[in-house]
Parts: sequence; C-alpha cells; structure tokens
Amino acid sequence: QVQLVESGGGSVQAGGSLKLSCAASGDTYSTYCWSWFRQVVGKERERVATLDTDGRTTYADSVKGRATISGDNAKNTISLLTLQMNSLEPEDTAMYYCAAGGYGMVLTSSEYNYWGQGTQVTVSS
Repeated sequence: QVQLVESGGGSVQAGGSLKLSCAASGDTYSTYCWSWFRQVVGKERERVATLDTDGRTTYADSVKGRATISGDNAKNTISLLTLQMNSLEPEDTAMYYCAAGGYGMVLTSSEYNYWGQGTQVTVSS
C-alpha cells in the first residue's frame, strides 16, 4: 500500500508559477511509475506528466515546456514527487492528483493503483 498526499496548490495569476508536491509513504520500496493528473469538474481526468521506472519523463502537449516532474529517487523509492509549473494559464485550472502504479511508462489513469486526494490549482487571467 502507498499513501499519497498532495500539497502546493493555490490561486495564482496567469504567468505565475506553482510547485506541487506529493508526499509518499508506505510501500514506496516497490518500483512504480509516477504521474500527475488533473481534472476539471465535468471533464475527463488528463495526464499532465509522467516519471517512469527508468527515470524517463513525458508530458502532455498542453504543458510541454512549462512543466517539470521530478522525484527524490533513491534505491528505486520515491518519497516526494514534485511538479513545477511555470507560465501558468487559466486553462491550467484544475484539481491536480499524483498517482503511482504499474511498471515502465504508464499513461492511462486506469493502470494506476494509488492516488492522492488532490490539490486545487486556480489560475486567474
């Protein structure tokens, strides 16, 4: 079992930055793929960024060049996953979730076993 707790969300103006954090506890000794997703009420959950089990990263086109995912990886464990978001746009407004699960590069939300409760990001124009 892995417990995930997100923090760092808030309200910012367009063009600003936020750093989201996801604290992991429990069975973090297993190697998982890690991602940040976001969701707006009434819309499907969207993958934002992924850090796979080989340390590779991939980003949604909508945030490419503005987002950086990283984890404090030591001995194939991650206790803190972060998402640095720069040049924020009103379209980035959403609840952001971190997730862990699977092996390799996992891109679909249904393949993730563990989810945090989310942190709200609101970007005003």
